[in-house]
Amino acid sequence: MKKSIKDLGDIKGKRALVRVDINVPLDENKNVTDDTRIQAIVPTVNYLKERGAKIILMAHLGRPKGERKPEFSLEPVAKYMAKVFGEEIVFIPSVEEAPEYVAKLQDGQIALLENIRYYKAEEAKDDDMTFAEELAKLGDFYVNDAFGAAHRNHTSTAKVAKLVKPAVSGLLMEKEIRCLSQALDNPTRPFTAVVGGAKVSSKIGVLENLIDKVDNLIIGGGMAYTFVKANGGKIGNSICEDDQLDVAKAIEKKAADKGVKLVMATDVLVADDFSGNGTNKFVKIDEIPDGFEGVDAGPESRKAFAEVLKSSKTILMNGPVGAFENPKFADGTKAVLEAIVEATKNGATSVIGGGDSVSAAKKFCKAEDFTHVSTGGGASLEFIEGKVLPGVAALDDK
Repeated sequence: MKKSIKDLGDIKGKRALVRVDINVPLDENKNVTDDTRIQAIVPTVNYLKERGAKIILMAHLGRPKGERKPEFSLEPVAKYMAKVFGEEIVFIPSVEEAPEYVAKLQDGQIALLENIRYYKAEEAKDDDMTFAEELAKLGDFYVNDAFGAAHRNHTSTAKVAKLVKPAVSGLLMEKEIRCLSQALDNPTRPFTAVVGGAKVSSKIGVLENLIDKVDNLIIGGGMAYTFVKANGGKIGNSICEDDQLDVAKAIEKKAADKGVKLVMATDVLVADDFSGNGTNKFVKIDEIPDGFEGVDAGPESRKAFAEVLKSSKTILMNGPVGAFENPKFADGTKAVLEAIVEATKNGATSVIGGGDSVSAAKKFCKAEDFTHVSTGGGASLEFIEGKVLPGVAALDDK
């Protein structure tokens, strides 16, 4: 276990250097269009504020690749955050100017540093600590609340934590680690994982790690067609990774050896036009006609998935089971989420892990319908794979 801000003593008047993930979408007028990530850091910032710390937030926006590009400035985000916190957020235009701004901060005041990725040294793979030393001068202790960037071995997520002590997790980071760890390492059984998405190759580590832990594994989405083809089925024009057929067979064998129930779609919605404006029909998953591709789980599959989910006590979802972005192809993913919501109401622990699953969960349900909705796409994926996250590893142990 890592130390969190709750393990800090008296922090009144001390400078809290806090890495947050506020990489939010902006429209052409620089308005924040989804503030989920900003809302997620509110508990940590308020915790520090109420205890009189001076708060210096570090964050990135987009991928400016070490250049000062105005379209990636965090200034509009600072203005939006002022509304969320009900007070002015001091905007610090550069790391070079930061010391003079920080020196003027009052206890409980919040400052936001300009996009940390404007500096090439932020993402540098070398061991040079010069930039880390510059940032370290700004804080008396370090807090990482950016789970969404915890899989990055960057200066603001990992190097600074080696120089500024104590280095602790924020409340969001703590919750992410706790919920994901609990699901993976200490689940109430039966434990079911839903793994979807387009490619087997991007989820091999996830599938292999989960087979050692789960009772049921539901495989859906585009990756299912690689399994179907590996077993000699006809998949028409469906997405398939021919170089992963052996991997699919190996995963099936490992599941059988471990006594894990592998639940695959048996029927699918197929389309001859991915826009959904052509012919859409249900067929058996291993009998997809040429010219058609699978785009969603069919009614039989939805029912089978829901039965398994409703009888589960721990559920982890990583990836949708269809091309849900198109409303015509969304019913399968919606059915899976509804079954998870019902299981959660009946006492199951449910964790929605990252990326597209979170988008789908937000689109069709409410975040509070689940036990935990992860804020980190790549980070939650790597955590579920069992990888060490640099941004977590760098923090102090309890």
